[in-house]
Amino acid sequence: MRKAYISSDRLTFLMYKKLIQPHTIVRLNLLTIIWWCDMNNKNISQNINQNENDNELQNLQELGQVNIPDFESSIFTLPIIGEIEGHGELPQGRKSTKYEHVIPQLLAVEQNPKYEGLFLIINTVGGDVEAGLALSELISSMKKPSVSLVIGGGHSIGVPLSVSTNHSFIAPTASMTIHPIRTSGLVIAVSQSFEYFKRMQERIVSFVEKNSKIQKDRFEELMLNNREMANDLGSILVGQNAVDEGLIDSVGGLSDALIKIQELIDERKAEN
Repeated sequence: MRKAYISSDRLTFLMYKKLIQPHTIVRLNLLTIIWWCDMNNKNISQNINQNENDNELQNLQELGQVNIPDFESSIFTLPIIGEIEGHGELPQGRKSTKYEHVIPQLLAVEQNPKYEGLFLIINTVGGDVEAGLALSELISSMKKPSVSLVIGGGHSIGVPLSVSTNHSFIAPTASMTIHPIRTSGLVIAVSQSFEYFKRMQERIVSFVEKNSKIQKDRFEELMLNNREMANDLGSILVGQNAVDEGLIDSVGGLSDALIKIQELIDERKAEN
């Protein structure tokens, strides 16, 4: 049934011309209210549908899928993927993790009571040494429980990131490359340059030794290994090898990491 809007001025005019009786005004006004409610509900429904369509389009553009799980978790998941971007911006088209984006997220996890723990998922080729080491230091200094899971690869500066959490996991087929630090661009061939690289490398070795079970001498031996790579120094550890060397705590996957971080959260609650 189609209902038309009748204004108060129009009702007054009809009554003056005696084209409408007073007792019918209540019914007409009621119809007007019903019509307005119907139109308002239709507008609300259209807005909801439009918002849902916009959200699906945004998910499709950013995540490659239309529907994503709608679940509020107390564990904050932080992916470290691609190359870790530091003071210099990487070329367009290369996957990267910008450390200036990660730092506020770590601050939010530590301060927001909504989050009880941090889950770090790592698949990185490495990147800026100081940026990666800075993130590693921040994560290791957090009071809230943290767990890392290396999938694919945790290479180069990804090694300190992998061991920066309270407990570390590596997937059975994931690998980690340990090698001396390197640089690109202009290098002045003087003793001071080599001394700088040595000190930088000592910072990385010291952090890894402090946050894992591997010994300093063994880590340096793996770093300077010249029998494994054709064009570089270093070693590649795959899955269980990283655990056997004391670099990573356990071999496992997603469910193992989630179970462990929940255990750490429960322990922290019991202590408090």
